[in-house]
Parts: sequence; C-alpha cells; structure tokens
Amino acid sequence: MKRKKYVKSKYTLSNIILIIVLLIFFMPALWIVLTSMRPNIEINARPPVWMPQDLSFSSYAALLGYVESAGEFGFGHSVPFMDYARNSIIASVASTFLALFIGTLAAFIFSSFKFKGKDSIFLSFMLARAVPGIALSLPLLILFTRVGFSDKIYGLIIAYTAMNIPFTVWLMTGFFGEIPKELNDAAFIDGCSRWGAFLKVNLPLILPGIGASGIFAFLTSWNEFAIASVITRTTASKTFPVGLFDFTGEFVSDWRGMCAMSVIMLIPAIIFVILVQRNLVKGLTLGAVKG
Repeated sequence: MKRKKYVKSKYTLSNIILIIVLLIFFMPALWIVLTSMRPNIEINARPPVWMPQDLSFSSYAALLGYVESAGEFGFGHSVPFMDYARNSIIASVASTFLALFIGTLAAFIFSSFKFKGKDSIFLSFMLARAVPGIALSLPLLILFTRVGFSDKIYGLIIAYTAMNIPFTVWLMTGFFGEIPKELNDAAFIDGCSRWGAFLKVNLPLILPGIGASGIFAFLTSWNEFAIASVITRTTASKTFPVGLFDFTGEFVSDWRGMCAMSVIMLIPAIIFVILVQRNLVKGLTLGAVKG
C-alpha cells in the first residue's frame, strides 16, 4: 500500500515538474501572441503592462491586406506579407524535398556500397555541416552574383539544399545501417535488383528517418536568416525572417506588427510538423510489418 502511494506521489510530482518546464518554454511564445494583439501604448509602456487590457486582430488584418497597413504599422509603406509567404513556402518545401531525395540516395550508397575514399567523403559531409551559415553568406553572395543566382528564389533553394544534405545523409545512413542484411538478401533471392530492394524493402523501413530529416530540413530552411539576409535584396526573393526587418525604422520599431508576422510564421511550421509526425507513426508500423 505504501509503495503504491509512493509510486503515485512520484508520478504526480513528475507531472507537475513537466508542466512547469513546459510553461517556462511556452511563455515566450505566449508573450509574442499577446504582443501581436496589444495596442502600441501597452507594448511600449514603462513599467511593462503584464496583463493586456485591450486586444484586437487589426495587426493581422493589416498583414493580410484587409486594412491599410501603412497606417496600422506607422510606416510610410506597406509590408509585402504575401510575397514573403510565397518565397518562404517555395524555398522551404523545394529545398526540403531536394535534400531528402539527394540525402537519402547518398545515404543508401554509403551504407550499401564499398568504394575508395568512402570514409573521407562521408567525413567531408559532416564537416561541411559544421560551418556556420554566417561564414558562408559572403562567399555565396560573391558566387551567386557572378552566376546570376543572387536575389533569386532558386538561389535560396540551392543554398538551403546544400545546407540540409549533410544532416540528412548522416541521419539516413544510421537508419539504413539498422536494416538487417538478411532482408536485402531475401529480396535479391526473390529477383529484386539493388534499387528494387531499395524501393520495396529499404524505403518503407526508413520512413521514420525521412520524417525526422524532413522536420529538421524544413524548419532549418523556414527559419534561416544569415544566408537569406545577404543574398536576397527585394521582395522577389525575401523570406519571412528577412521581411521582419520591414517593421524597423530609423527611430522606431513596430513590435506589434513584427510579432504578428512571427505568429503567422509559426502556423505552417506547426502544420508541417503535425503532418510529418503522423507519417512517422505510419512509417514505424509499416516497418514493423515489413520486418
């Protein structure tokens, strides 16, 4: 009886600690949401106003074009929100797809074939991921300017794809390494080629890895700022993180509009993660059946 009470008390305490930790991590996000709906007088008040008195969605309406954004945000120009949304979605989705496609095939080759310089090439992939984006921004700007990729959406796609491939290769190589060799041998006996075994046996089993790599690649591209801030110049290629600077002026910054765009930025990322998490569970189940 005492042991049951002890286990129950320990379980309750663990839940309380977990809730407190989650609240601590959730507070910044909640503060951004509240700031996006507060009037500017509350946002700039000193001392800070902790409990909002008046909330409205006018900043979101301004971003989406339902009201005059210049008057709402206090600047002499409107914020091209839809252009930034289009550029972010295209760059993130396209680079994620390309990184998964190239990285998965490269990981399959690393895990299935033996060739000269294999370890050196794999190590070079890992070292490439260790280089910070801010260190690559200036060389990329010079290179992209010379080849005509500067301020182009496909330039961002190329940069983000190259940035996400190393992690995808590393993670997917681990998933391929966990697949029993006997499964591939059985596929070869049944008449499958090497690539036939990849499509029919290996690919269903690595869906969890593809989902995890997709989450990482998408969020990395969606939130990337260092490279995009250097190689983008106009609304033809600017993404959300770079577009946030439209809310800063010489003497004033509109924190309300900036927070409103930040909240909208969270929505596609949350939807993408939810969809991929469902695919993760599906992939794990399918892999168990195949195994």
